[in-house]
Amino acid sequence: MPTTHGLDSSCCTDRQGLAGSGRTGRAMVVVLATVCVVLMATPAAEAQDGEWRAYGADTASTKYSPLDQITRDNVDDLRIVWRQSTIPDEVRQGNTMRAPVASQNAPLMVGGRLYVSTGLGAVAALDATTGAVDWVDQPPREEPSRRRGGATRGLGYWNDPDGDDERIIALIGASLVALNAQTGERYPDFGEAGEVDLRQGFDRGPVEGFRWQSAPLVANDVIIVGSFVAGDYTNASMPATKAGVPGDVRGFDVRTGEQLWIFHTVPQNEEPGTETWLTPVNEDRPSWEYTGAANMWSTPSADEELGYVYLPLTSATNDYYGGHRPGGNLFAETLVCLDTKTGELVWHFQAVHHGLWDYDFPAAPNLVDITVDGRPIKAVAIVSKQAFTYVFDRATGEPVWPIEERPVPSGDVPGEWYAPTQPFPTRPEPFDTQGVSVDDLIDFTPELRQEALEILSNYVYGPIFTPPTLIDDRPGGKKGTLQMPGTSGGANWSGAAMDPETGILYITSHHSQVFVGLVEPDHPRSDVTLARKEYKFAQGPQGLPLFKPPYGRIVAIDLNTGETLWTAANGDGPRDHPAIRHLNLPPLGQGYKASPLLTKSLLFVGEGARAGAVAPPLLWGGIGGKMFRAYDKATGEVVGELELPGGTTAAPITYTVDGKQYIVVTVGWEDMPSEYVALALP
Repeated sequence: MPTTHGLDSSCCTDRQGLAGSGRTGRAMVVVLATVCVVLMATPAAEAQDGEWRAYGADTASTKYSPLDQITRDNVDDLRIVWRQSTIPDEVRQGNTMRAPVASQNAPLMVGGRLYVSTGLGAVAALDATTGAVDWVDQPPREEPSRRRGGATRGLGYWNDPDGDDERIIALIGASLVALNAQTGERYPDFGEAGEVDLRQGFDRGPVEGFRWQSAPLVANDVIIVGSFVAGDYTNASMPATKAGVPGDVRGFDVRTGEQLWIFHTVPQNEEPGTETWLTPVNEDRPSWEYTGAANMWSTPSADEELGYVYLPLTSATNDYYGGHRPGGNLFAETLVCLDTKTGELVWHFQAVHHGLWDYDFPAAPNLVDITVDGRPIKAVAIVSKQAFTYVFDRATGEPVWPIEERPVPSGDVPGEWYAPTQPFPTRPEPFDTQGVSVDDLIDFTPELRQEALEILSNYVYGPIFTPPTLIDDRPGGKKGTLQMPGTSGGANWSGAAMDPETGILYITSHHSQVFVGLVEPDHPRSDVTLARKEYKFAQGPQGLPLFKPPYGRIVAIDLNTGETLWTAANGDGPRDHPAIRHLNLPPLGQGYKASPLLTKSLLFVGEGARAGAVAPPLLWGGIGGKMFRAYDKATGEVVGELELPGGTTAAPITYTVDGKQYIVVTVGWEDMPSEYVALALP
């Protein structure tokens, strides 16, 4: 039986700080300097030789490169050196489809080529210095049930250290394929006729609606693949169901495509965790037998030296009403550590018991080696939609700082089961606003404040984990529960960047809220008692946000101490709104997802795009923006900025070819098809 860890943090004690003086202080400096040298040999620094071989730069998902040709002294000289559509002409072959406005694909760069997942689902290799197409994967057209789909967020890369076999691993529609990195040719002995049908291989039968947008991860010769399966609707007007297709995670042999293991994210039979899935009233079977989802829709991370992979898992069916799945519901909304080769459970931590808020883990965990009170720790940190950062020893699952179970509000929705407590990290502190109170409302002027109070009176609200409520259509009734952060975060798929040299984590967060109201479903095929009807953003006064800024922020946290070093607003936000323009406010932050890129001395962050987003009704000035900025990563000071053709829609990457450093980012806008844009110095 694998060792597992739940929520008990009694083994952890409060830590002393790193401060020291005299001989002790000098000794600590030597220790820290030694640690920095060791860090560069850890998994967090793998493949950082001027290339970008994984979606998050490496299997540790650091989004970090030690490149330093672009510095604060010359960053203002960055220029666009090439542009390429996310559906290059060579990919089209007569197809007239317009490129999507918000492609989330981030390329890989290996051996002077960029590898991309295009808007038509085909994989292409581009010259990394010009953007010209080298090759395209264009197999015969599939039958309608195996259509290509669109772009994924990323691809996987693997090379055989004992030979010259280099492979690009891709999900194309419902197929897993391996392509020769040099030629784009498929391997006929990979799966059946060069592909693996990902609809097959589930223990509960085939999954016809299989899809997954994230990037596969290759670690220890195993391809780790998650799922995002269709059919688990939660809207009252859709066929909302208490049952669902499984969100199981699987591992495949990188050479043959053979399925090596499957991890049941909703545990089955006598697996650990089934006791947390109780039997509802009027049911004759426990809820683990039919509940679905709890899938991994983001990308995992891995420590190839330990042989472990770390899965960020999501909510179970359905997101906002759990009366049909009473109990804590392990492994939903859980960080799971598995043996990469076997898929066996090593340890786990559940961040939300019996989730009712769609507070899933949306981003890859960040792996880094840190030093806490002189004790070296191989750590894993994971950011959340609810604006928590959870930090663990990645070998054992023990929290680095205590995580406390604290009482949370319960509700009165008929048939619902409420968890009495939820886990709260004692360190680091939350990186964004949590819960709703009148003190959080916009107060630039008394008039705006009064209007905000009137808007707030229409909703149920309270501290974080205040549960959803029924809609009351009577005069003066509440529209539902106002939730902060909203289901979009806090953190989202854009995640965080990790500096392996300093142990500092850089998080991009956008200040979202949403109100959720429950009703009896009106779809004839629904079999749930209640489902979500209202899922909207509460419009603030005069088109301004309802709450105080910043509406998009960057937060730097030192994981050696658990302390927040600085917070910066990401962009101007609505500071020019007519109602507040005269106040000459500082930057208020753009309210949308933006992914970070970290280099030796700089942090690069865009503002996100005004396209393809789950977003509030357009606020004054809109969401997102076209500015791409460089921040001094030690202070948060803006040291350079450049306006791009569109807003950033994917994670930026950086690399060198022939001694020249490039930054490539995917951009798009509401009226602009998405493109890859390359930046470099003159």
